[in-house]
Amino acid sequence: MVASVLKTQSFIIFLILFFITIITSFSRLTVAYGYSELFGKYISPSSLGLKREKLSHLHFYLHDVLSGKNITGIRVVDEKPSTNRSSQFMFGDVYVIDDPLTIEPDINSKTVGKAQGTYTVASQGELSLLMVTNFAFTEGKYNGSTLSVLGRNEVLSTVREIPIVGGSGVFRFARGYAQVRTQSINQARAIVEYNVFVFHYR
Repeated sequence: MVASVLKTQSFIIFLILFFITIITSFSRLTVAYGYSELFGKYISPSSLGLKREKLSHLHFYLHDVLSGKNITGIRVVDEKPSTNRSSQFMFGDVYVIDDPLTIEPDINSKTVGKAQGTYTVASQGELSLLMVTNFAFTEGKYNGSTLSVLGRNEVLSTVREIPIVGGSGVFRFARGYAQVRTQSINQARAIVEYNVFVFHYR
């Protein structure tokens, strides 16, 4: 009789523990799923007001002024004093820029924005730059919008292509490239022509 009661009690305890385990596991799965839904989920592009993707072409000139009046590019890392480098291309130097973008090659022509960011001399054998730059536009329907550039710029090549990796404002979800040509360059300044082709939704 006592053995039967103990057996029944043991079975009841087992059932209670079993259901507690099941309920706890289910609760954890529910919480985990709920957190996952809060962290990231699929949505429709139309919920953000996104319509058909557009392709835009922008054309402007960048002015990088390194000496004289109204300097727009400053060298913030100079590797020459700390190394015995033999490269003539200033390998390792880093510049910060706030360069005007104008509608014509003349720096006094209409300004349409600024190129703000950095470039690094990233090659020992050629004048090749790593560009990490934002084009911040101030003109017309592009006012307040930006494009982000990240890529290689081989300065002495006739034509270069640099990726457009994103944007904001009118250029949300932007992707494309900039076709780049140097108009003139010396130790004091550079004038660079940009033709930008970019897909975006607005």
